Amino acid sequence: MEEKFAYVEGAEQPIAMHPKKFALWLFIVSVVMIFASLTSAYIVRQSEGNWLEFDLPVIFWYSSVVIVLSSVTLHYAYTAAKKDELSKIRLGMILTSILGVIFLVAQWYSWVALVDRDVFFVGNPAGSFLYVFTGLHAIHLISGVIFLIIVLISSFRYKVHSKNMNAMEMCVTYWHFLGGLWLYLFMFLLLNH
Repeated sequence: MEEKFAYVEGAEQPIAMHPKKFALWLFIVSVVMIFASLTSAYIVRQSEGNWLEFDLPVIFWYSSVVIVLSSVTLHYAYTAAKKDELSKIRLGMILTSILGVIFLVAQWYSWVALVDRDVFFVGNPAGSFLYVFTGLHAIHLISGVIFLIIVLISSFRYKVHSKNMNAMEMCVTYWHFLGGLWLYLFMFLLLNH
C-alpha cells in the first residue's frame, strides 16, 4: 500500500517570538495581575470605612509629565535605531535615563510630602496602599532604568541598530508599559482617594 503525501502550499508557520520577548511579556502580565489585585483590594478595603481622606501630592502631576516625556524621548531613540542614527539613539537613551531618574526622585519627594501631611505607611490603610502602589512601581521603574542604561551602553558598543533591534524593542515595550502603569495608578488614585 503506497502512501501519498501532498505538498501543501502556503502552510502556516507557527508564530515565533524571541524567547526573551516572551519572558518579558509573561513578566508584564504578572505585574498587571499584581496591580489589578492591589487596586481591587483598595476598592474593597475603602468600602469598609475607616478610610483617611487626603489630597494626593502635587508632585504626582509633575512626575506624570516626566514619565510621558520619557516615553517620547525613548520613541525618538527607537526611531533613530531603525534608521541607524547612532548619535540620536544615544541622545534619546541618555535623556530617557535622566528622566527615569528624575521620576524616581519625584517619587521620593512624594513620600516626603505624604509624611508632611501625616500620611504614613503604618496606621490608616489609605496611606499603606499609596505607599505600596508607589513603592512597587518605583521598584519596577528602577529595573527599567537599569534596562535603559544597558541599552545605552550597547548603543555605544554599536550593538543597537536596524539589524539588531531586539534589546531596543524590549526596552521600549517595558518602559512604555511602566509609563502606562503609572498613568493608570495615578488616575485610579485621583478617582478613588
